[in-house]
Amino acid sequence: MGKGVKAAVVGGVCAVMVGGAGYGLYNFASALNGDGGTAGGTTEAARTGPPSADEVEKTSGAFFAAWEKGDAPAAAGYTNYREAAQQLLAAYGRDAHVTEVRIKPGTPVGRTVPFTVRAVVSYEGKSKPIGYASRLTVVRGQTSHRALVDWDPSVVHPRLRKGDTLVTGEAEAPPIEAVDRGGKVLTAVKYPSLGPILDELRKRYGAKAGGRPGVELAIRHEAGADGSQAADTTLLTLAKGRTGKLRTTIGAGAQAAAEAAVAKYKDASVVAVQPSTGEILAVANHRDDGFDAALSGERPPGSTMKIISAAALIDTGLTSANGKAPCPPTAVWQSQTFHNLKDMAPNENATLSESFARSCNTAFVKFADDLGVNALTKEAQDRFGLGRDDWKVGVPSFDGRVPASGGPDTAANLIGQGQVQMSPLNMASVTATAKTGVFRQPVIVPLSLDHRTPAQARGLPASTSQQLRAMMNRTARSGTAAGVMAGMTGDVGAKTGSAEVDGNVTSDSWFAGYRDDVAAAALVQDGGHGIDAAGPIVATVLRSTG
Repeated sequence: MGKGVKAAVVGGVCAVMVGGAGYGLYNFASALNGDGGTAGGTTEAARTGPPSADEVEKTSGAFFAAWEKGDAPAAAGYTNYREAAQQLLAAYGRDAHVTEVRIKPGTPVGRTVPFTVRAVVSYEGKSKPIGYASRLTVVRGQTSHRALVDWDPSVVHPRLRKGDTLVTGEAEAPPIEAVDRGGKVLTAVKYPSLGPILDELRKRYGAKAGGRPGVELAIRHEAGADGSQAADTTLLTLAKGRTGKLRTTIGAGAQAAAEAAVAKYKDASVVAVQPSTGEILAVANHRDDGFDAALSGERPPGSTMKIISAAALIDTGLTSANGKAPCPPTAVWQSQTFHNLKDMAPNENATLSESFARSCNTAFVKFADDLGVNALTKEAQDRFGLGRDDWKVGVPSFDGRVPASGGPDTAANLIGQGQVQMSPLNMASVTATAKTGVFRQPVIVPLSLDHRTPAQARGLPASTSQQLRAMMNRTARSGTAAGVMAGMTGDVGAKTGSAEVDGNVTSDSWFAGYRDDVAAAALVQDGGHGIDAAGPIVATVLRSTG
């Protein structure tokens, strides 16, 4: 948001609108003082257990009535985090300029009350109605034992998160009309996962695309720990600016397939790139927290990391695709014992190709001593362009992390555990590099748009790339990925993965694959084995591009 706009910090919430309504039967003078009694010093008889239906109705009704009146202190008094609630509710009317608030509660579901908000946003002579749905939950106060609204910024607006602000004023950037590689218009309504990306593209390239700012109500997001500031999220446009046209590398068909694929799984993300150019064809996330894990996630990639590990073994001359890579039932490295997937038969005569296709952990761990601490890090950086924090995608992204870890992590890193961290974007790029032998830094808008200098890496020797393709093809046709890649035509390859994270009972599901000139990688947190969740997502995206 531009000049002269006073931002309302949502230190846990949003702000209040002005306007009356029909909940006046409640005594606002006795509003709760946080979770510790009433403003007047009196207390109710202590109750225990979940709030009753009557308490849910009365508490939510009193909260709505105060909110409609614009009485932020009273409304906040009906919550379990009074200070944060009052800050946001006060700012809702003062800084966001939201007035004439009317709230209509729906039928409670247990202790949760859905509701709709109808209001007007007015700023410097310009007004526009706004409407949206949200919900709140009533809980028992821990110390007061009163029925209280469980405070969260999303109560005020479902897209608000902790640390966000609401502001109305001149937009921080001109509006854009983003189009795909074929000229089709891309919107957050049709492609929900692109919402944060389109916001960021507008922030970075709105002016370069020929736009002029308008006036809008927007969410301003809290700066990250590194000081980076995500783009504002527009909620309502009061006065249109001039729209600039911005061409992206996204393919509308691939994006639609990616959106549909991740929607079937919780906490799922996928990225597809074009190996011959590095252009990003699709980015999709299905997450409640709104985080773009597809581009910025940091999770251990499990056995998909074996693409890089196999390349390191080949490039250092330790073995080859047809060379020895025995698969014992267990392998010990510096007192840590590594195992394979359940029911995997050992094979002391296995080749690297076989151990790769079967995803044998112990085969890779056995090379830890010969490979050493630094070789995997060097392979990731020099050949695959990872871990140097120099990617210039066009929007924020994580560049992967493959540290030179000593101790048990030297072996664990080889199988995508230990200290290794990747995003689906990283693994889609790794797959593309394996396919072509050339590292091409992924981009979502042309480098020429702002003369960005892309990250550089040597890529792979022709022989290494050929061997990786052969091993990935074997994995797709007869190895661990065969179940989801079955029947797929063209030049295909894949690698499955599962990663244990923070002692979770269920592992993260990873899958990386390519088909002709499309490479994709997916992550489903707590999704199980690679073929359980991430595999079907990648297969859907690859089939959509045929």
